Amino acid sequence: MGQGTETRYEGRCHCGAIELSFTTRRAIHELPLRECQCGFCRKHGARTTADPEGFAEFRVRNAAALARYRFGLATADYLVCARCGVYLAALMEEGGEGYAVLNVNAFEDRAAFAGQATPMVYDHEDEADRRARRRKLWTPAVLRGAGRAAQRRGPRAAAGSSRALKRERPKQRTQKTRPAKK
Repeated sequence: MGQGTETRYEGRCHCGAIELSFTTRRAIHELPLRECQCGFCRKHGARTTADPEGFAEFRVRNAAALARYRFGLATADYLVCARCGVYLAALMEEGGEGYAVLNVNAFEDRAAFAGQATPMVYDHEDEADRRARRRKLWTPAVLRGAGRAAQRRGPRAAAGSSRALKRERPKQRTQKTRPAKK
């Protein structure tokens, strides 16, 4: 597996504020097509794929449009366009490395992924198991152009942040007080 010609799949959210590229050497029929059964993925109609030997790149053209949503074990950011609502991918950042699973519905050529998706349930995993699975099976990835405007949303938004994520978090400003003039 993975020894064929390099193929690149392009995608974006509906409004074009966030773009993605997925590069793989695997034939389309060798790529897994999964359908996570969590509430988030079901509500978005997500069908995902990944290639641990491939590469994914996210380009944020409008940093204010990137919403990072976390829930459950809070081990990954679900990348959603805040302007048009499209869910593009889940991204786990750990130790300066990124790993992603890509929503094939965001690809320009989503018809290429027309096969039957395998339903997946991950409820049995603890945090360590989930991170290990993602490091092993998800696609190496990089997020470019997110800047300081990429805000996390969700009930556990601050949990599990990595060094890479901390760089993008806005700094809190402290207000200096001056003594009153007499």
